[in-house]
Amino acid sequence: MTTMSALSAYVVANQAIQTADILQLPPSNLRRELQHPPCRFHVKQPTHIFQILATHGRNQKPRMSAFAVPDENNKAEMGSSHDDPVLVLSKSNKSSKDPDVKVVASSSHSQANFCPNSEQTGSQGILDKLKAVHLHVLASEQWNASLLKLCHRNYLVSATNLVHYLALKCLDLEQLNEDLSSVGLLNLETVNSHILASLTAAIRLLETLKLNSLNTKENIGPRIDTQNRIDQLKNEKFTIHTMKKAFSDGELLLGPLQHDKTTHIMVTVGQEALGSETLITDLIKMGASIIRINCAHGNPSDWSEIIRRVKRSSQLLEKPCRILMDLAGPKLRTGKLKPGECVMKISPKKNATGNVNFPAQVWLCHKGAGPPAHFTPDAVLFIDDQEFFSKINVGDTVRFHDIRGRKRMLKICRRLDVFSGTGYVAECSRTAYVESGTELYVKRKKLKFPIGKVVDVPSIEPFIRLRVGDLLIISRDCLCEQDELPGPTSSAPIIACSSGLLFDSVKPGDPIAFDDGKIWGVVQGTSISEIIVSITHAGPKGTKLGSEKSINIPESNIWFEGLTSKDLMDLDFVSANADVVGVSFVRDVRDIVVLRQELEKRKVQNLGVVLKIETKSAFEKLPLLLLEAMKSSNPLGVMIARGDLAVECGWEKLADVQDEILSVCNAAHIPVIWATQVLESLVKSGVPTRAELTDVASGRRAGCIMLNKGKHIVEAVKFLDGILDGSSIKM
Repeated sequence: MTTMSALSAYVVANQAIQTADILQLPPSNLRRELQHPPCRFHVKQPTHIFQILATHGRNQKPRMSAFAVPDENNKAEMGSSHDDPVLVLSKSNKSSKDPDVKVVASSSHSQANFCPNSEQTGSQGILDKLKAVHLHVLASEQWNASLLKLCHRNYLVSATNLVHYLALKCLDLEQLNEDLSSVGLLNLETVNSHILASLTAAIRLLETLKLNSLNTKENIGPRIDTQNRIDQLKNEKFTIHTMKKAFSDGELLLGPLQHDKTTHIMVTVGQEALGSETLITDLIKMGASIIRINCAHGNPSDWSEIIRRVKRSSQLLEKPCRILMDLAGPKLRTGKLKPGECVMKISPKKNATGNVNFPAQVWLCHKGAGPPAHFTPDAVLFIDDQEFFSKINVGDTVRFHDIRGRKRMLKICRRLDVFSGTGYVAECSRTAYVESGTELYVKRKKLKFPIGKVVDVPSIEPFIRLRVGDLLIISRDCLCEQDELPGPTSSAPIIACSSGLLFDSVKPGDPIAFDDGKIWGVVQGTSISEIIVSITHAGPKGTKLGSEKSINIPESNIWFEGLTSKDLMDLDFVSANADVVGVSFVRDVRDIVVLRQELEKRKVQNLGVVLKIETKSAFEKLPLLLLEAMKSSNPLGVMIARGDLAVECGWEKLADVQDEILSVCNAAHIPVIWATQVLESLVKSGVPTRAELTDVASGRRAGCIMLNKGKHIVEAVKFLDGILDGSSIKM
């Protein structure tokens, strides 16, 4: 009989075993069979057992916790020596109270001959360690077979690879990675997309090296028989042909990439797109391939017009462009403030002494004819008279009285033809306040000739300016006015929040954040209809808080319904008109189940689904959320909504959180959308910061980068498109 010599390969993980929902034990009869592995095998050839052993301190006395063995078909099975219903290796910091506890993975011929202190050197030792990891990964697949069977066939390969990835992340592979690097092989931290294929390829390479380096007459001893399993992989799912899986999934959701591009560009649009005939055309022309509409703002009439313009521009430019619509979700938001005055301020740029350096640039046009993409005016005035443009010429001076009764002038400098008509560029050298109904005229031969009136001047966006130490009242009553609340807090600004969940969930001392964490406060007192907040963080000169801004209470156990009644109504429109639906504030598997049921009711199997990860709960349960979403055939994606995510998880953890989301989604072959404040300074002021440039560089790992709306959005899209150009990346 062949000598039963032990092959021990140790993979040490510094955390103890912890329960998890994702791994399920096999039937009890199988568990009983495997509790004493040596008794199962009565064969002449060596048998191999993969063990997970917990050891304590220096004594290194192993206590078997879980193991895997090849069955008759050379497939790994898993068992347990505990009565716990679930077992998993975890990298959680909370996993163990005993710092000396370690977890050891071992591959041996006989449990009796297992020797935890034996050491392996050279390529043989690396090979044995790698085979142990390989069996651990195969065991995880068998352990989760019932869960994987529930996934749609389109996602079976991706779901299986996700399970392999989670199994690999349970182990501390730092030493093994160093050993692999020393012989010029892969690093296990970089093979997320194809775990099993990479492991089997590395094993075959090492076995080939060993065969070439050893004398053929030398007895190399028994080894783990993985060759049959590797040969099966050639004809099964984990082959070289699956390497394009992630790219095909991204194309199904986001559409094909154009002209060697590596990443899509998504742009959020709203009411400003309806005020300009050229904005959407310019965005698509500059490189945007997805237009995003937020259902938290606007109405179906506005959305329909935006979609019509997107489809028209896409056809004219012969550039594909998809529509993503975000459901508002159960997000807490500030209520609407009383609208401000409909006044537009025209301000020339002045130096420190108050002298004008540059006159204000004003765009004059009829309603709907926005300025061209290359021109960013300081103000836009719509003129009601269509004959206005035939009554003036370049060089004319247009005169008017502003709302203060002061005489002001506009010097006509240029005439520009745009997509929807003609407009004029004028200069104003003195500050003016213009309202709807302001009459414009020209003087010729000392006579006044009216040429039109200003119309549709938008209202000033209302806001409350908050400083550190201020009190803020949050009222349940949306119609509440400040002077209706008597008492010592009557001078404090008031803002509404219609959600009763907020008033039922907070208590004095809870931190609260507004507008994605731009303003922070502490709850001082609560009642049925009011919450009093003391502001603890704001800008040096105060920070503006406007209508429909986010409210976060990160330390509260507030419970939200997955889809609100508004979401269900909006989903009818989205299903009929959009290519992708974004699901906001996903928290647990129940939200995915409800969404899948609603999509099945509407029979929309081809509608893409994007899970917005913006809560701590969603981040911690991301693998489970993905596996649940994979039960349907709808194209699937994930958005890293970094605004709320930073508030929920902590600013200092955001970089690690977003990298972990990218890593998990890469393992699941799920495309990722990189969102929130990308190139924000460029979008709003026209000049990017250096930190924004490196943020975009990190975002190239995602399948799509999203830009929010702003004054310089067209220039930002062009700039981002240049960064994402394939030739610049290769340089």
